[in-house]
Amino acid sequence: MAERAIPLSVASNLPPSRHLRLSGSHFELGLRHGLAHREAIQRFLADRRTRLDAVAPAAQLADLSGRIAAHAECIEWALPGMAQEIRGLAHGAGITLEEGYLLQLRREIAGYQAVPTAGDCTTFGRLAGACTVLGQTIDLNGGMAPELSVLEITHGATGRCLAMASFTGLLGYLGLNDRGLAVGLNLVLAGAWRPGIPAYMLIRHLLDEADSVDDCLAVLRAVPLASSRALMLTDGRRLVTVEYVLDDIRVTEADASCHANHFLHPDFVPRDALNPFARTSSLRRQQACEDALRAVPAEAALERYFAFMDAAPVHVADTGDLRRECTVGTVVMQPRLGVLAVRQRAPVAAPSPVAARALQAV
Repeated sequence: MAERAIPLSVASNLPPSRHLRLSGSHFELGLRHGLAHREAIQRFLADRRTRLDAVAPAAQLADLSGRIAAHAECIEWALPGMAQEIRGLAHGAGITLEEGYLLQLRREIAGYQAVPTAGDCTTFGRLAGACTVLGQTIDLNGGMAPELSVLEITHGATGRCLAMASFTGLLGYLGLNDRGLAVGLNLVLAGAWRPGIPAYMLIRHLLDEADSVDDCLAVLRAVPLASSRALMLTDGRRLVTVEYVLDDIRVTEADASCHANHFLHPDFVPRDALNPFARTSSLRRQQACEDALRAVPAEAALERYFAFMDAAPVHVADTGDLRRECTVGTVVMQPRLGVLAVRQRAPVAAPSPVAARALQAV
């Protein structure tokens, strides 16, 4: 556990309107988030139901209200604070509570994709004392680059601070906290997904509650997980990869690690539902990431990590097909230094002078 809170520092090339600083109770955090991004949230919801209609088969979206309600019941029981934050978000954004939940659940609602994928995030981590690093590409379908945002969150009751990359209306995607804990993720496919806690909300919950990798593992085993993912976690002392399929969890530990979209733990390999096309891409990205990470010195500037994430095959190019994943952003974190650096693939506006200077500094 960190002896004292670590000051957080965020650098991004996002326009100021996409960088939110929020504080208060869970409801107040959601309310302020909704008010700040009210127009963007309403626009995103009106665009083919957060573009789900463009990327998911119609059958997958049948009984959408019923599926959202089943997830919401689990969230309200297991994570009541997050449920309050969604209520605040809906109130502030002028949307229905169901729409507030849809914004958190869209990836779980979409389920397995019928279209072969070229990539869905490549993650790496390395223990190196103060220079411990965790980074990744953010590979998504649905044209999500303009929806990328940064959240700086301060909990009113505890003073705990978080810095997260996120998307329009989403309460958190990946990031770090002021206890020196960082969390990244990859999509892996297995099992029959079900109502429960979605992966992005799980990461936000871990950063809200955990101070260490050990804390995270305890929290993970205490909530009903909705789907399958690989999480990479580091607190500067341990670096672990957690692969899970619903409540079935496997943990591996190393001083340096990379992960793409195929399962690595031998217990899960026979259950891997990744299609052959996507598996080929995943294996190539995994190897390229491992090679690149070995070539970067531990004390290197963050630009060295961004450089290899900007190169194929780790970087997945945009084909113009909304159904296919592409790299919409990249993230590098140094949790023991409190640093979160986020780069959008195609900025929708020029970064502020402060953000530009901060990016040059890292």
